[in-house]
Amino acid sequence: MNEHVLFPLISQRLNLPLDKVGRTVALLGEGATIPFISRYRKEVTGGLDELQIAAVSDCLDKLTELSKRKETVLASIDEQGKLTDELRLRIANSWDATEIEDIYLPYKPKRQTRAEMARKKGLEPLAEIIMQQSEHNLSARTAAFLNEAVESEEEALQGARDIIAEWVSESEDSRNTVRRSFERTAVISSKVVKGKEDDGAKYRDYFDFSEPLSRCTSHRLLALRRGEAEGILRVSISPDAEPCIERIKHNYTKKKSWSESSEQVCLAVEDSFKRLLKPSIETEFAALSKEKADDEAIRIFAANLRQLLLAPPLGQKRTLGLDPGFRTGCKLVCLDAQGNLLHNETIYPHPPQNEKAKAAAKLAKLVSTYAIDAIAIGNGTAGRETEDFVAGVQFDRTVQAFVVSENGASIYSASKTAREEFPDYDVTVRGAISIGRRLMDPLAELVKIDPKSIGVGQYQYDVNQSLLKKSLDQTVESCVNTVGVDVNTASKHLLMYVSGLGPTLAQNIVDYRASNGPFRSRKDLMKVPRMGEKSFEQSAGFLRISGGDNPLDNSAVHPESYSVVERMAGDLNCTVDTLIADKSLRSKINPSAYIGGKIGLPTLLDIIDELDKPGRDPRRTIQAFAFDPSIKKLEDLRLGMTLPGIVTNITRFGCFVDVGIKENGLVHISRMADRFVEDPTQVVSIHQQVKVKVTGIDLERRRIELSMTNKQ
Repeated sequence: MNEHVLFPLISQRLNLPLDKVGRTVALLGEGATIPFISRYRKEVTGGLDELQIAAVSDCLDKLTELSKRKETVLASIDEQGKLTDELRLRIANSWDATEIEDIYLPYKPKRQTRAEMARKKGLEPLAEIIMQQSEHNLSARTAAFLNEAVESEEEALQGARDIIAEWVSESEDSRNTVRRSFERTAVISSKVVKGKEDDGAKYRDYFDFSEPLSRCTSHRLLALRRGEAEGILRVSISPDAEPCIERIKHNYTKKKSWSESSEQVCLAVEDSFKRLLKPSIETEFAALSKEKADDEAIRIFAANLRQLLLAPPLGQKRTLGLDPGFRTGCKLVCLDAQGNLLHNETIYPHPPQNEKAKAAAKLAKLVSTYAIDAIAIGNGTAGRETEDFVAGVQFDRTVQAFVVSENGASIYSASKTAREEFPDYDVTVRGAISIGRRLMDPLAELVKIDPKSIGVGQYQYDVNQSLLKKSLDQTVESCVNTVGVDVNTASKHLLMYVSGLGPTLAQNIVDYRASNGPFRSRKDLMKVPRMGEKSFEQSAGFLRISGGDNPLDNSAVHPESYSVVERMAGDLNCTVDTLIADKSLRSKINPSAYIGGKIGLPTLLDIIDELDKPGRDPRRTIQAFAFDPSIKKLEDLRLGMTLPGIVTNITRFGCFVDVGIKENGLVHISRMADRFVEDPTQVVSIHQQVKVKVTGIDLERRRIELSMTNKQ
């Protein structure tokens, strides 16, 4: 299939100019990554952003798959000797997957259907006679079809109706009539499976549920489907059947010459709808609604993940990671500014040991011995108690304490990655290290964990897993390349997400660095085994070298543009170092004077912007936070309380906020702002510090309702 045939379709579906689509697809075809194209090929794409480029890529993939399906359909019909020029042209001109399958349906190889068995009994001619609806003595005509295989008139008529029912179900008009009915009137319903009431208590809201499908939100639909998969609920989608059946009958019966045959056709239509059409279109709409719900859930998950990965880092500070616990104690680790493990120990400040004084003395000594700048406290079991304990310890230096999400830390600590990094330590030590490193650089640490385990999604195990993985991988790749990576300190797991690298090259970089010492320039990357010109082109702009031979190597300026910066410096009679250091010199640059070749104004403006802040981390500065010290458990809450909290998860229907107890509270979308909110991600972000009011407490179900508005 010639890709150029698809360009107009992509342009139309995404509402993007045809020339931009063509050039973007060409870059993708050459092996360019989405981050590289959006950052360094703005002149080629006309300034398309990452989301638009990703949409072009996805649309191209879908149309390519549909093109392959069309080839399969054409080949199948041709093998049957039924492919006419008209049919070939119609399939070639259609780019609607549903329409293609409708066209193919009458030719699709069938299993042993009731209609197929009737045909084998020789009843298809009788079905054709009945469909003509001109026979007024049907019994006489039916008698001619009786034989050893068909022993009675009713059996003959039943067989003919089965054939007619299949004809009706394979008609595009019939299928579209039912689809329109589903679109306008479909209702999704659920009932609890008898005897499952106790097992499915969490689905109580759906034990007797009914709602128009068009109004069923993504999170409700995914909840229904999960309940169905767990055997708790029976879920169905149904249209207003009678009007739909009547419309199909109208298309197949001859009102002016009503006959016995017409009655048989009506019976066949009713059977076709109930046995063939409705189940088929219900399956179709169930899949479409699930796909739509998946897309919405994946979109929100990806947005949450982006916010989490781009959370403010503490930076290169000597950090003590503390994984709280009661009976097993609090595991602590001391890390240097690069995150290397210096020391690990366990203290027991909480019951049942209650060695608070001993633990405090040990903690103070470690902070002093290892010159600790900050303490990262996990937010799991005993988190609040440990936070209070740390706050009461007297240190010989200023030490900031931060609460860090533990989500996924246990997954990491037991993973192959953790075993490779710390083969001589057990999972408890590895978990504490992960907590400490998350404070220092959330992005560098979280890339080691399956995004589904980080705890910022909803129904992530219920959505299409391949689409989820693709979306989350793109999100991680985007975040890593947005921030940039220090090639001399980054782990293999961080490097593998850099544009153009991947696992093999990432490992080769780490191995080369270990054998030859730190990289002094980006050019040295070409010495890494298997680093070709294409990989270098795609990755170099996202890799940083601090304190190297060329100051531009610690910026997002791509090596292909170094000569332009050198010309700028030469025209101002200064060095590149001076140009970067002197803002007054940079203000004299006229970008238009350097337009030429492949470099246009968009790239030049990016270069000048980067010279203003070479190597600067684009993420916000981390802020300290403290929960209300009087709130330790759900029973401490009172209606009307206003509390500080941290957003831990965002869903389609609102956000969850940690107020310092085990149970997170829900801020419903209607209580997120004093205005209408369509998308919660436009109001809050993961780890955002917020003030919330307690508006509901359900002790039995351990649920909290919160509000961020001034509404009463």
